[in-house]
Amino acid sequence: MTEPARPFHGGRLNEAARTWGIPRDQWLDLSTGINPESWPVPTLPLSVWQRLPEDDDGLDTELRRWTGAPALAECVPVPGSQCAIQTLPRLRRPGRVGVAMPGYREHGHGWRSAGHEVVGVTSAMVEGGDDWLDELDVLVWIQPNNPTGQSVPVERLLAWHQRLAADGGWLVVDEAFAEGVPGISVAAYTDRAGLVVLKSLGKFYGLAGLRAGVVLAERSVAEPLAAAVGPWAVSGPARYVMARAVSDESWRTAMAERLASQSGRLHTLLSDAGLTPTGGTLLFRYVVTEQAADLAEQLARQGILVREFEHPPALRIGLPGSEAEWQRLAQALADCSLGGKDR
Repeated sequence: MTEPARPFHGGRLNEAARTWGIPRDQWLDLSTGINPESWPVPTLPLSVWQRLPEDDDGLDTELRRWTGAPALAECVPVPGSQCAIQTLPRLRRPGRVGVAMPGYREHGHGWRSAGHEVVGVTSAMVEGGDDWLDELDVLVWIQPNNPTGQSVPVERLLAWHQRLAADGGWLVVDEAFAEGVPGISVAAYTDRAGLVVLKSLGKFYGLAGLRAGVVLAERSVAEPLAAAVGPWAVSGPARYVMARAVSDESWRTAMAERLASQSGRLHTLLSDAGLTPTGGTLLFRYVVTEQAADLAEQLARQGILVREFEHPPALRIGLPGSEAEWQRLAQALADCSLGGKDR
């Protein structure tokens, strides 16, 4: 399989509008796995726009409280996880890197572009033993995985890390979809050499356009990463919003409960339509089906954008926002033809 020059992603609404001749504002975009009910951004003080960002603005304290990072771990703010995904591979000499497959393709693209050999780590491998780890210098694990939703117990992740770190290896854990799910984060252990955690405000907080995230790691990784990212990498407005969003515990608690309910509703809706999900997260459901391409096209003709995968054929379907959007998705699914039989 030949990798594209740049991996495809959900959310390409302009392209969808051109392809299907449906104006952009008439689409229901369920392709991204972004919370449709984002954290309410307040009005920002004018001074935030007028001054350069400062490291001692209190953001570090809030990030540590949010993530549970230990005292000896460093918090490196980054303009979204994508920045870290592209930068971390350039901090190591070329080696053999395991990447979840299927998984977020930017990880493999970033390590491959930096000269590393990328090895796909499948669900079957994870469900078996761990001897395959001995062939790797780095493992990139998405917890829970995007798009399958597969997660691994913290104890096993830490055992993986210990096995890799014994030979100077890294375990990089992308926790983009971990927010709101108790007991799956390894952020509290990031004072251990070779354990790197990526967190972001793009998904759970619904602030993908803010481009704000943090990398947690001990000093030997954090310092060269911060140097590579450079000063003022995260804008003053982004730092201001990030500090206030992650400190809003009442919103976070209520939203986790709401998303759990909404993801359950989506699971039931898809199952009733004959598309029983095989996995997912709080923010999307994952459906493996040989009809993925056809169904994605049928939904697109109705102005509903979902994320299609080829290996295996599958769909990732995000949460509608309003009740009208839920009803629109239900009707569109009812109008789709499954297996040649109209429903």
